[in-house]
Amino acid sequence: MAVSLARVMSTALAKAGRVRLTTGIFSFVLTVAAAGLASTAPALADFRVCNATQNLVGVAIGYRAKAGWVTEGWWHIEGSSCKTLIEGPLSSRFYYLYAEDAERGGRWDGPITMCVAEREFKIAGVNDCLARGFQRAGFEEYDTGEQSSWMVQLTDGPAEDGETAATEDRISGCGR
Repeated sequence: MAVSLARVMSTALAKAGRVRLTTGIFSFVLTVAAAGLASTAPALADFRVCNATQNLVGVAIGYRAKAGWVTEGWWHIEGSSCKTLIEGPLSSRFYYLYAEDAERGGRWDGPITMCVAEREFKIAGVNDCLARGFQRAGFEEYDTGEQSSWMVQLTDGPAEDGETAATEDRISGCGR
């Protein structure tokens, strides 16, 4: 984002007849300024998933909302990076996660059946998935202990029949 913002700002400054900054220098200034702001900002509460593998992973989450059960997906998380799935303090104690390795076809799953779709989705309810035109997937349950933040880390493990099955040593959650 800093590079595109730098291009916009340097173009605007050039059009205004002011001193023109090179994109590289302006990007550096924005990066330093952003780092300074980030270090002084308080930590935000959220539900994050970190992908410790080298592959692209697709992630879906399930949770209980005021109106009932909801599943949402897909977040695409590049290898060695993290994404926030739910921003702000967590409102439920239990969250459910399902993930697929987009490159090798493995998955992190569990015993709780919920609905998913082929493309981006937000589905109300977890019953009658197939009858409603959705797919079923097994989600792993995470008890956040009513903490306001939680992080799950997806890691590589020994492949079983070409899949990456979810076990506690491969998917771990911890409060922050």
